[in-house]
Parts: sequence; C-alpha cells; structure tokens
Amino acid sequence: MKLATVAFYGFSLGLLAVGLRELLSGFEENRCSMTYMFEYPEYRRVSLPRRVARLYPAYGLYLYGEGVYAQETQALKLTGAPVLFLPGNAGSYKQARSLGSVALRKAENMEGGVHLNVFTVDFNEELVALYGGSLLRQTHFLHESIKAILRLYKHLKTPPQSVVLVGHSMGGVVARALYTLPRFNSNLVSLIITQASPHLAPVLALDPYLLDFYSAVRQKWVNQAKRLRNVTVLSVGGGYRDYQVRSGLISLPCPPGDPNKFSLVATAVPRTWVSTDHLSIVWCKELVLATVRAFFDLIDPDTRQFTDNPETKMAVLNHHFIRHPVRELGETEDTSISILDLPEAWSEVNTLRLAYSTPKEGLEKYFVFALSSRRKAYSHFYCRSNNMEMSSWVYGCVNKNGSSCVRAVDLSMGTELLPPYKVLILSLSDLSSVTHLVVSASNVNGRQFTVECEWQRQESQTVSVPVPHVLSFGLTVSDVTVNTSGLLHTIKLQHFHQVYQAFRINVASQCKAQKDRLPNVYRMNVPWFGEDSLTTASVPSVTEISGMLHTSRTDNTSDVLLQLHTAPNCQYKVSVRASLPRVLGQILRFCVPMVPVYTAVTLLLACGGQLSSILQSGRAADMSQVVGKGLQPHKVNLPVCILHILLSCSWFQEIWSTLRLPLMDALPPTTADATFHEGVLPVEEWPHLLSPLLYIFGAAVAFWGSTLLRLIIRLFSLVLAPLHRPSVSRDCGTLPVRTQLLITLCLTVIGGTMCGAFSLFAAFLLHLYRVLRLQMTVRSLSYMLNLAPRKHTEVENGTVSAESLSKSKECNGAPLLSECALQEVKDDLELHLCLSALFTLPVMLMAPSLIHWMRNLRYSAQLDPDPCWPHFVPLIIVYMLLINCNTLKLCNSKLLPMTSCLLLPLAVAMVTFSPLHLYRITYFLLVALVPLASCCLL
Repeated sequence: MKLATVAFYGFSLGLLAVGLRELLSGFEENRCSMTYMFEYPEYRRVSLPRRVARLYPAYGLYLYGEGVYAQETQALKLTGAPVLFLPGNAGSYKQARSLGSVALRKAENMEGGVHLNVFTVDFNEELVALYGGSLLRQTHFLHESIKAILRLYKHLKTPPQSVVLVGHSMGGVVARALYTLPRFNSNLVSLIITQASPHLAPVLALDPYLLDFYSAVRQKWVNQAKRLRNVTVLSVGGGYRDYQVRSGLISLPCPPGDPNKFSLVATAVPRTWVSTDHLSIVWCKELVLATVRAFFDLIDPDTRQFTDNPETKMAVLNHHFIRHPVRELGETEDTSISILDLPEAWSEVNTLRLAYSTPKEGLEKYFVFALSSRRKAYSHFYCRSNNMEMSSWVYGCVNKNGSSCVRAVDLSMGTELLPPYKVLILSLSDLSSVTHLVVSASNVNGRQFTVECEWQRQESQTVSVPVPHVLSFGLTVSDVTVNTSGLLHTIKLQHFHQVYQAFRINVASQCKAQKDRLPNVYRMNVPWFGEDSLTTASVPSVTEISGMLHTSRTDNTSDVLLQLHTAPNCQYKVSVRASLPRVLGQILRFCVPMVPVYTAVTLLLACGGQLSSILQSGRAADMSQVVGKGLQPHKVNLPVCILHILLSCSWFQEIWSTLRLPLMDALPPTTADATFHEGVLPVEEWPHLLSPLLYIFGAAVAFWGSTLLRLIIRLFSLVLAPLHRPSVSRDCGTLPVRTQLLITLCLTVIGGTMCGAFSLFAAFLLHLYRVLRLQMTVRSLSYMLNLAPRKHTEVENGTVSAESLSKSKECNGAPLLSECALQEVKDDLELHLCLSALFTLPVMLMAPSLIHWMRNLRYSAQLDPDPCWPHFVPLIIVYMLLINCNTLKLCNSKLLPMTSCLLLPLAVAMVTFSPLHLYRITYFLLVALVPLASCCLL
C-alpha cells in the first residue's frame, strides 16, 4: 500500500512537473531585439517638497538623460513633453532607460525641437504584487510626482497640462488608481499605457489590502465610466512567455463599448509580433519603438505637447498598436493616378490571378481589373506586395475613359501590415460605385518588389474543422488538406473557445515546382480579444503552431480562425491534435491559486487523520501515511460542487445572504468582456470541474513537501547533534510555563510594534527546534537500545504481540531506556512533523510582508499597515502551546473527539472561500489550531 501511495504521488508530481515545464518554458524563444544605450545613462533626481520627502523617504523621482541631453537638463529647465515611467513589482526605476534612450534617438530626427522628457519613479523595488499595504502609498506619491513634474514647466508660454504615464506590471494598476484619490484632478493624466499589468485581478491575493485596493480601482472605473471616458488607456500583455502575469489579466475591467480603452497582446501589435516575458516587455525594442512612435505622433506641433483630443489619441493608438495601414499617420489619399494618360503603362488583367515581379530598371506599370464580369462569381479581391515603398498602391476607378481613370479613389487605407509583406482585402459588395481596380506596380526608383493579386470566393476558401476533444490525449487528429490555387484560405476551428483547451497545429506545405515564392503567413485570429499571433514559414515547410487561448469566448457566434496566406499551386495539410502537456500548462496558468489551497486542505486533513489515529489507538501514525490519505475529493469537492449548484437557486441565495456568508470564491474571469456587478467578479464554472485534478496537484505538493521537510529535519538534526547532550526523554525541547509566557509576551510586543510576520516566524523556529530535538532523541534512543540489553525479550521472542505495545497504557511507567520510550518519542515526532508542515503555510503566506519590513527597516521599524494584525497573536499563542504538546496529553483530552471532527468542515470551507482570497487560509488554520492547542490544556 505504501509503495502504491508513493507511485501515485510520484505520477501526480510528474504530471505537475510536465505542466510547470510547459508553463515556464513551453513557448517560443525570445525574439525581442535588445535596446541599447548609445551613451551612458544618467538619472537626475528631482527635488520634491519637504513634506513629500518626509512622508515618503523610500521613494524618489528622477529624470532620465544621456550625454549632451543630460548636461542640458542639469538645471531641470525642460521644454519637452513629459512621460512618467512607473516600475512594477520589485521593479527598478532604471528600467526606464529603454524608453528614454529610444525617445532621445527618435528626437534627433524630429523637426522643430520636438522631444520627450522621460521621468521615472523609484518605488524602492517593493513587492507590491504580494504585499498590498504599499499600493495606496505609491498612488499618493505618484500624485505628488505628477504635480512636481508639471511645476518644472512653469517657465514656458504653453506649459503641459498633463503627463503621459507608462506603467509596467503593478505600476499600471497604480496609474489607474490615481483616479480613486479624492483630490486628484483627472485632467493631469489623459493617457496611460500599461505593460503586462494585471488589471482584472491580482495574480495572488496574499493579504486583504491587495484585494481592497483592486476593488476600489475597479468600482471607480466601472461606476464613473462616463466621467473617465476621455481618459485613454492602452493595456498590452506579453503573451505566453509571460508566465508571471497571464495575458487574460491585462484586460481592462471597464464597461463594454468604451472606445478609449484598449487591451491586446504584444503578438498582435503591428511591427512587433513577438511574445515577451514579464521583464523583456520593458526593453523589447519592437514594442518600445511602437510606443515611442505613438508618443511623437501624439504631440501637437503647435504646442509641442501631447494632444488632449480623444479622437486623435484613438487614431494614433489604433494606427501603431491595432491595425497599421502601412502609411504615415495623417497622410492624405493619393489620387494622382486620375490624371495619368499613359496607355503603354496600363495593362488589362483578364486572368483570375496576377503575379508580377518588377524589373531592375525603373518602370511605370499599372494593372487594371474589371469588376463588372467578376461581381457575381467572386466576393473579394486579395492583393499583397513585399518591399513596396508606396503607401498608395490600389485604386478604384469610378469612371474609366479609355486607358486612364477620369476619377479614382484610393483604396489603400485598408492595407494591413504582415511580417513579410502588406496585404489588402477588398469586399466587392463595398465597391458598388467602382468599375475597375487599378494596382500600381511602378518602381520608378528601381527597387524590386513582387505583387500578387487574385479574385476570391470567400465561401469556397473557408473550411470548418472540429477540434479534437481535450481528453483525446493526442490520439485523435482533425486534419484537412487544401489544394490551393489561391493566396488566402481560412480554417474555422470549431468548438475551440475555452482556455483549458490546447492543441498542436501542424501545417505542412508541398509544392510541385521549385521556384521563389513569398513566405507563408499563418495567422491565429481570435475575434473576441486582441490576442492574434502570426507565424512566418518558408515554402515548402512543416510548421507547428500553438493552439491556445488567453481568454474564453463570450458568445456562441464566433470561432477561432486560422488564416493561411499561402503560395499558389501548393498543397497544405493542416492537422490539429490535442496536447496533454499544454493542457496541463494552461490549467496551471489559470488555476495556480487553487493549488496552495488544496495543499493546505491536504495537510489539514492529514492532521485530522493523525488526531483520529491518536484517538483510536493512542499512537501517532507515520506522517507520510496520513498525508497520503489527505486526498479525499469525495469529502471535500463534492460538498463544494453541491453548494455551487444550490447557489444558482434563488431560495438558497436568500438563505445564504440571510446568514451573511461571503460569496463563494472564484478565480478571475477568463472572458474578455466580463460583466461586473458592484465590483464583484463573476464566477467561473470550469475550475470547479477541474477541482479533482487540482486537488491531486495540491496533495502531491503536500506529500512530497512533507517528505522534503522530514529529510531536512534529519539533516539538520545531524548537524546540531554534537551541540546537544544526548536525551532520552519525550520532553526534550519543551519550554517551562514561565518561559512560555515570557516568550509569548515578548513576541506579541515585537509583533505589535514592529512586524507580526517576524514574531510568527520566530515562534515557528521555536517549534522547529522542538522537532529537531525529538529527531535527535529518536536517534539517541535507537542507538542506545542497539547497544543495551533488551528489556522486553518477550517482544523479541514474539510472545507478546506488537498490538499490545501500541496501547499507551502498557507503556506507562516504562523505563526511559526501553522500546516503549522510543515509541513514545517517535509518536511525538510524527505528531510534530505534521504540525510543522501545517505551521509552514502561515509563515509562507506572510513571508512577503516580512520581506517588505526587512527591506524598509532603515526607514521605519514598524510595518504599517500590517496584514498579520491582529490574528498573529492567537497564532503565536497556539504555536507556543503546541511546543509542549505530546500524544499522551492529546489522548487524555476530552476535546480531542470534537477537534478531530472539526477539520473536515474547515477544509470544505477553505476550498469554498479561499481560492481568490489566499490569506484566508491562515484564518481557517487558526480556527483548526485553537481547539488543538486547547486539547493540550484540557
């Protein structure tokens, strides 16, 4: 049975490792280009008012500079447009150097002295993603920094009235939190660009301040959406390389229909098309260039400051981040073709497809396509070109006279930029007034390029393929073969709309004739969210595409589309196969907060199993055995599922609200357009369906974590053994009552005046010392019994059964050097090992606040606010009381039966109320440990 348990948890740990490996490394390599500084970067500190410096001694405001620019701005007499960079969790203010350096190089080519002044805030690299007590303080300092920045421009005739904010990670959340401040003037910030910022919900909610902060920000932006409509916010996610903040969390929680709020993934940004990890999104050259270009296009040439016009901001951001039309922003339509009258330069195209490569010498060339004969048979006109410098290249003739257009309309605004070329798709139904299409293929400057155009019937070039079931484990394959003579084919991936689905999509291309062709582009288009991804492949080739989603579908009207920009006269075979490793990776990406909850549940039920063993036999069971039995999904998940079903009934909701119970916890929604009611996130149902698997993962972590703890205890006991006199008593490592009271009082005072997590950690170390002493005693007794003559020869001869020795009454009064004494110490060791594993959880959950306190000791000796207050006091008392606990005291306690029955309901409550509020795990453990500590007294 023990071997079967080890094998089961070994297999479970293997599945967890496969999922973690896929989550952490199962993605494309980093294709971002590094941004480099051409001169040594300098950060000039901006002086703040004394009141601000006194209130926020750990924070600072800096101006980024290089070389000559740094010298010119030494006196802080600034004339540029202000941009303020906000670092995120544990982020450095020096991360602004990529944005600042690229902006300086861009300004060198600008006319009229237009340039940016890039500021950056030093938040002391605080862990605000794990400790929310500093978020409000950072928000207030940001407000003061914005006012200080604008004061630097008072000497100008037209000083800037607002500052553009660029926030990385939690810095983007802090930027949006500005509008929750009662005295904040919303006109001070009209544009916010965030990078990998978890706007929807925190990644891990380890203290209540974090969730309260998010709730206040969400309610402000939802309830006052009309007032904040003129504030433009662009949120960019990193994609699958960013495993710290999944890209579904970057969705802005705002009412649908607000045109000034954008959310998209970096893979969908034109000219970027790469996935970034959580840090590289700051320095990724492709994304930084898009950001800087947008900033310069947002500057009004008259005032040389950022425009406040919402329509202009929308147009610029749409141009650089959503759909790039391959022309300069504001470029007027070119209708010069209307005056051309060069018969020799015009060619009528009567075939279904055009493939033209320009010669080396300069030549004017125009291809004319008549629409009259094609309208009934075809629905679209597709055209693409590579290396073409012209932005206006496709025109519609409203009236054609001979070989020239009397009047032409520029149709090139619909052009879309793809990695190897630009593409234009025209719907013939929108061209009712156009008689002919004209494609300009002139290379007057002698630069060679290729133009390919064709008539398309969209219905015949669209194929629907149902994806395999997620539990097919890759054994089932959905495939389709496209014998293409066309340039664009679309494959609808039916039933692919949930984030826990993951597929390997292989596209194999074969061509009959070997010749130069434009590369293939495979585009995964997700209609309900800006998470498109593009893959470029040569011809012929075999290419694998990751079929995964950042968000779930919001309706039943759209499907994921795989668009194949193909080469003519080639065959393409597309096969879709479910991938178990990627499914596990997706589950962990979205459900990681539930794994520690189930780990805590397993350890709690293991403690309950230990108490039941002591209650029934008077002996403690082996820790690995009780932890292995802590996997009880039928007792934990079944009641939670029943509650979830009952809460869909109105009468049960009324009872629930009457009892004033909090809502069942839910993970952050996975839909792009999640609706919010009173600031409460909607419930996701699919994590409840996966709860047995998540329970297995949590139990595996608990089993192997407790095994690792036992191994560490044994190793440390070997190191500490020479420093202690050998002991044979079960009371080794215990504390006298007076010492207990004194230590408890001291730790309480230290926790109340300094940091509660520090006091709790000290109490945990004291209990760990008790475990180490028990381990050393077991080793000492075992060694002595091997040398000394056996006192219980009956046991050796088998005349007395082992079961009789398992009774505690038969060992009462036994000599110190005996098998019974060894068994008693072993029982106490197994009990305290279970308790130590349980005690580890509150310490780990409170570790961020302890780290934050230690890093800020030079500024303040007290952690304010302290998420451990006031529940750290009963936890310390419990830890100290349980140091002197042993199996004999528990066995004789009248409260033990009630305590052992209390742990299962607490485990169910923990799963019900803790996945989103992880800090509640400590509260439930405290409720379980208080009766257990009482058993040692009563």
